[in-house]
Amino acid sequence: MPDIRPGIYVLTDHDRENDQQLLADVAAALRGGASLVQFRDKTRDGQGRERRASMLLQLCREADTPLIINDDPVLCARIGADGLHLGRDDGDVAAARDVVGPDALIGLSCYNELDRAESAVNAGADYLAFGSVFPSDTKPDAVQAPLPLLEMAARRFSPPVCAIGGINRANIDRVAASGAHLAAVIGSVWAGDIEANVTALKSAFEKARGQPES
Repeated sequence: MPDIRPGIYVLTDHDRENDQQLLADVAAALRGGASLVQFRDKTRDGQGRERRASMLLQLCREADTPLIINDDPVLCARIGADGLHLGRDDGDVAAARDVVGPDALIGLSCYNELDRAESAVNAGADYLAFGSVFPSDTKPDAVQAPLPLLEMAARRFSPPVCAIGGINRANIDRVAASGAHLAAVIGSVWAGDIEANVTALKSAFEKARGQPES
């Protein structure tokens, strides 16, 4: 099972982009030091999704960075991706484990629900995502998971805690100080200089965690 390095968890947001743009953008994020990459594709183009996921997997393998598939255990298993992320309506951890196997990472969106996280831990989840920590342009109607809840989760659970929602350079230090192991980012990565964006986020996150900057 891949290690989950603390740092920046980059989520793709490229449904309207072509394959080469997706690969170029993710390559820039990897150069910036992303710890994890999640392939999010809400299109109904099954063949296209598998093609893009397979290309991303090769790119991430070359960078020694795990690729997580959003919502789709069958696709995760088919291409041999490093892990799977499940939302509220994507089935449970135990059922997903039967599909993806014992060596894949499984993360679960816990929103602001510590009981949901507890159940996920008992079922064998490998990381727990809480959010939205701050107001999010990507999901403006998302439930709020404030920083004190992140602190509680980081103290209570052994799997890594991931914060998501509205995280940017101005507030990522507060996320790191809460005890979160990962900061999941979308909007603050893909606009402008992607590599520089991830590098800056990573540096601020590591500094706030008291890690030596890598």
